[in-house]
Amino acid sequence: MKICIVADVLGKPNNGTTLACLNLINYMKSRGHEVRVLCGDKEKRDWEGYFVVPNMNLGPINAYLKKNGVSIARPCKKVIEAALDGVDVCHIMTPFALSRSALKVCRKKNIPVTAGFHCQAQNFSVHLNMMNFKLANKIVYHNFYYRVYRRVDAVHYPTQFIKDLFEGDVKRKTNGYVISNGVNDIFKKTDVEKEPYQVMFAGRYSKEKDHGTLLRGVAKSRYKDKITLVLAGQGPREKQIRRLAEKLGVRVKMAFYGREELVEELNRSSLYIHPAKVEIEAISCLEAIRCGLVPIISDSPDSATGAFALDGKNLFRCADPDDLAAKIDWWFDHPDEMKKCSDAYLGFTEQFAQGECMAGMEKMFEEVVSAHGK
Repeated sequence: MKICIVADVLGKPNNGTTLACLNLINYMKSRGHEVRVLCGDKEKRDWEGYFVVPNMNLGPINAYLKKNGVSIARPCKKVIEAALDGVDVCHIMTPFALSRSALKVCRKKNIPVTAGFHCQAQNFSVHLNMMNFKLANKIVYHNFYYRVYRRVDAVHYPTQFIKDLFEGDVKRKTNGYVISNGVNDIFKKTDVEKEPYQVMFAGRYSKEKDHGTLLRGVAKSRYKDKITLVLAGQGPREKQIRRLAEKLGVRVKMAFYGREELVEELNRSSLYIHPAKVEIEAISCLEAIRCGLVPIISDSPDSATGAFALDGKNLFRCADPDDLAAKIDWWFDHPDEMKKCSDAYLGFTEQFAQGECMAGMEKMFEEVVSAHGK
């Protein structure tokens, strides 16, 4: 097949959507498909198969986006037409301007289109301090639906959670495929010597990840003076997180890790805490579990990650540092139970093997092309 993948946001692999896009590109190429990528990443302008459009100038918002390591593509009809010429199927990653323009061209050219669902309404409303304002989130989802998702041939949902949430809000059924983004095989348990009280969280330094609850929970733990908290990531709230850690007296290591380094750091740890309030699919949590860590996950109603809990002790009440501290203490008080839980989780993650998940994406493309032809 000739596949065009449209990415409104594509740059450094420092966020889940970009990583999902790169994994999809690499897998489809490995299967022998011709893959074209339509994006705004200037660094890829001379790369084979890449069709690069300009980036949007959003004035005062530019500095904020740069802080997040993000730029948003601006549609250019000439480049879009060239990228889509002769393709069998187009897959758009997000419902933003470049993807919407590509969708319009595909409809004129009679090209089947699939769309990924990688962005929750709360990813917008949290920056306006309206994350818990249900009407604002419904408006975002209805905008997504009427501009994009009602007009495509199929929708890729990484989790059943986000499929049910979106379809429930817009009161419409979609031709939805629930397929995990998958965990790379590099993430596995190794014989690295453990730091007995090392605790980890991998996630962007952003508001919805709720590093504050994590830091306060560790500060309230009886093991506070023994714990080293590793915060893997980068993002706009780095200074605030460092200041809070210093104020609470929590020992932290903050850095952005490459894959090999991340695998090593995970294997040195014992507990993985996932405090995020908003999450479609926490691949970082699955990566940690595959490295043998026991997770403690926020039970946020706006996050799919709670579904990974095998036991009540793997969950804590969202934004409740006291409950988190109690769970941390329980696991460190019961090392034998921690080992049993770690072993149980290793079998749980087999269903998220990246190769199997990407094969599901390939099948979705094939079925959509076949149905469109009929």
